[in-house]
Amino acid sequence: MSTTDSPGAGLHGLTVRWSLAEAPDDAADRLREYVTGTSLARFTGLDGLAFKTWRMRESEWFEGTYVWDGAAARDAFAEQFAATGADNPGSQIIGGAPSLIETFEVVAVAEGGAGFRAGPGPRSA
Repeated sequence: MSTTDSPGAGLHGLTVRWSLAEAPDDAADRLREYVTGTSLARFTGLDGLAFKTWRMRESEWFEGTYVWDGAAARDAFAEQFAATGADNPGSQIIGGAPSLIETFEVVAVAEGGAGFRAGPGPRSA
């Protein structure tokens, strides 16, 4: 993967995932509340971030998927997150550090006919 960060150099992904197998029973509701009440605002408009998606399979896993406009911004965030991830609010709610912090190549992104939307999902608080 190229580390060139000039415009058009491509998008660079990062996945951070936690297991919910041993999380408290109310973790999913607390995660929804935290994401929509705090985390969404933190990442909206963040320099270098193209978009972030929070995904969850209740009782299985919770994940943040980040797409960055350059490798340097992605790599700096990933390094910082790896050093402090066990102390972040998501880890505190879940009761453990992320089980996966993984970079990936974004091959392409398509915007569908419904258009790109930002904001909370249907089951958010």
